[in-house]
Amino acid sequence: MKITKAVPTNIITGFLGVGKTTAILHLLASKPANERWAVLVNEFGEIGIDGGLMAGGQGAQTGVFIREVPGGCMCCVSGLPMQMALNRLLMDAKPDRLLIEPTGLGHPQEVIESLSQPHYATVIDLRATLTLVDPRRTRDSRYTSNATFIQQIAVADVIVASKSDQCTDEDFSSLNAYLVEKSCHEKPLYRVRFGQIPFKALSAPSAHATLEPDPLRRFTMPALSKNAFGQHESTERPDHRPLAAGDYMTIKKQADGFTSIGWRFHASILFDRGRLFAFFSGLTPQRVKAIFITSDGVFGYNFSDQALTEVELDEAQESCIEGIDNDEMAFEGFEASLLACKACVS
Repeated sequence: MKITKAVPTNIITGFLGVGKTTAILHLLASKPANERWAVLVNEFGEIGIDGGLMAGGQGAQTGVFIREVPGGCMCCVSGLPMQMALNRLLMDAKPDRLLIEPTGLGHPQEVIESLSQPHYATVIDLRATLTLVDPRRTRDSRYTSNATFIQQIAVADVIVASKSDQCTDEDFSSLNAYLVEKSCHEKPLYRVRFGQIPFKALSAPSAHATLEPDPLRRFTMPALSKNAFGQHESTERPDHRPLAAGDYMTIKKQADGFTSIGWRFHASILFDRGRLFAFFSGLTPQRVKAIFITSDGVFGYNFSDQALTEVELDEAQESCIEGIDNDEMAFEGFEASLLACKACVS
């Protein structure tokens, strides 16, 4: 059996809209050419957009492998979906490094506890947990009093002040004061623009790694749970069933005071790119991500802080969009406006 080193693993966390996906894309673009990297990504909602936004450069040829966990299931110590997805990703990719992105509304401490279980001691070499924080949000009590936001700062080995190009001296002063208040001011701090986290930040030690990994170990995965019939349990869900041509589906989730609503559209439904821009310009939810198959090609959209970015993608199996907000009324009229963006096909 092949002998393999334990996989250096970084958790990259941070609240909604802080730029985690952008940062991971930057890290993937700067990885050593001879290395294989894996990314395990989770979102609060049920649709799963991030994997599609990252997917353009993945595969054996690029050395990047990406796998998603169903909505919100990663942040659970005994969560079977995370265990299954992680095991499969490690077996398929046999990576030189693993990046894990929990949902911005999840508790990273539970992910750390899961990775610290004895059955991962010789598989995972836990390195620095990087917490991205927008300095402007430390001036807003809606964030600074949020339990998840507080925990994300507390578990960080490295603090990354994201979107620094949009911040003022007062914003940075507020961040520093908040870190002092939370006794986190001695942690390494990087100011970054456009997700450009320095590569050396990944090598910082983890305060949560209690076991020294065996430098040489056999690549064996912990056993997965079985159901009453002795079969491995499945993470397949009815809301991810194949869609019929011309069909679409709405999926809603509510937890921890937030609502996510998402839509999946069969690939036969084309959208008008110009109408999509008008649609996004009128949005009110805090966070929206989407992938649309349009008459001009496939595009990914990222809406946060009233700013929209668009990237061209190589392909998509279907169009999908998901929004998150702590006020369900933010989605009033959302579906009707979205359906109005369909292209007129002659």
